[in-house]
Amino acid sequence: MSIQTIGIIGAGQMGSGIAQVCALAGINVVMRDISNEAVQRGVDGIKALFERAVGKGKMTAEDMNAALARISGTTDLNKLAKADFIIEAATENLQLKLSILKEIDVLAKPGTIIATNTSSISITKLAAAMSRPREFVGMHFFNPVPVMSLVEVIRGVQTSDETVAITEALAKKAGKTPILVKNSPGFVVNRILVPMINEAVFVLQEGIASAEEIDAGMKLGANHPIGPLALADLIGLDTCLAVMEVFYRDFNDPKYRPAPLLREMVDAGFLGRKAKRGFYQY
Repeated sequence: MSIQTIGIIGAGQMGSGIAQVCALAGINVVMRDISNEAVQRGVDGIKALFERAVGKGKMTAEDMNAALARISGTTDLNKLAKADFIIEAATENLQLKLSILKEIDVLAKPGTIIATNTSSISITKLAAAMSRPREFVGMHFFNPVPVMSLVEVIRGVQTSDETVAITEALAKKAGKTPILVKNSPGFVVNRILVPMINEAVFVLQEGIASAEEIDAGMKLGANHPIGPLALADLIGLDTCLAVMEVFYRDFNDPKYRPAPLLREMVDAGFLGRKAKRGFYQY
């Protein structure tokens, strides 16, 4: 299957990052969000990153202009009807994703593969709401998408081998390294990573060390490139909380209970970098 055009639902940090790497790989992208302002922010963010790369000599102005020409933004979901592959990259919320996926299911042409960029929600559960569950797959990119090389390709019970193969090939074309993962809450990376972040929040909550000391400990003592609390700010504290809540519910195991401080930070709107305040101020 030749993928000429990709539709992306969501022009935020993840959606625009996916659009950027796909456009650089020579694929036409239609990026959709609910408002013109959101769409424009996504396009402007991509352009700013390209301009920075040109300024550093990492890409030519010609390559930048060619990649930007492959990206179009819209608020009209119907503009994705002719896409060969559609990636849903909306907020990590089950009901929202189900609503979006059902709309895509109706308008997408026959044979189009529909993927979700969910970081924790069951692919099998989402696929069950679709009329084409064999053509539905998880395609989990990591933040920031242009920098992180991994893509988790997650198959639900219903996902066909052909769908998996096409998704892996697309990830490679976009310059990523795919790993094939079975459907399970959090898949591989977040199953390990987010509980570690949650435990770091418990350590902070209990006053064992400051945020700076916790992050320094993991960077210098475990050779992590970034501390868990700074990483939580980068990911988004609301996303971390949503993932922990999925674990807590689906595994029915108290070891996955979200740290009360994490929930309180989210309630306060201290979501990390995107809110200019999380465990650190930005």
